[in-house]
This record gives sequence, C-alpha cells and structure tokens, in this order.
Amino acid sequence: MKKAILLASAIAASAVLSGCAVVSSPVTGFIYTDVDYPVTATSNEQGSKTGEASASSILGIIATGNASVAEAAKNGGITKVKTVDVKATNILGIYAKYTVVVTGE
Repeated sequence: MKKAILLASAIAASAVLSGCAVVSSPVTGFIYTDVDYPVTATSNEQGSKTGEASASSILGIIATGNASVAEAAKNGGITKVKTVDVKATNILGIYAKYTVVVTGE
C-alpha cells in the first residue's frame, strides 16, 4: 500500500513540476514566441469591426480565459464574421497567451 501511494505521489509531482505553458502555433521559439496566423475566412464583407478574446496560462498549471470565436465576435459587436486570426505568445514556457481576432460587420 505504501509503495502504491509513493508511486502515485511521484507521478503527480512529476506531472505538476514538468508543466509548461504552451500555445498552439505554426512555428515555435524555445525562448520566445510571438506569432500571428490566419485560421479562416468567409465570403462575408470585410467590415470595419474587430473583436478579440484571449486565454492565458502560467506554467501550464493555471489557465483562464475564453478565446472562442463567439466571444471575440461578441466583444467586437460583430454579427457577420469575415476573418478569424490567432495571436500566440509564449515566454520560456512560463507564460502563454492565445488570442482569437475576428473581423467583420
């Protein structure tokens, strides 16, 4: 029983201590990443409005935010989405931020 508890504790500790804040990106920098890239576009008019929604992570242990397209459109007052882009930032795997940028009308 003691061995099972010790093994479970070791696995849990290694999972927590090895956590890194990482964001999805087409290219990654080990030390620093700051990348903007497209996700999709529609046939709707370009429009003059822009909306953003973000989520961030610290050490891969704590993650908060709502980076959904719906939230970005709501934040920009957009009802007809034209483009969806992403901004991904990562600093040494300590801090990561993922932002969805929506344009439209």
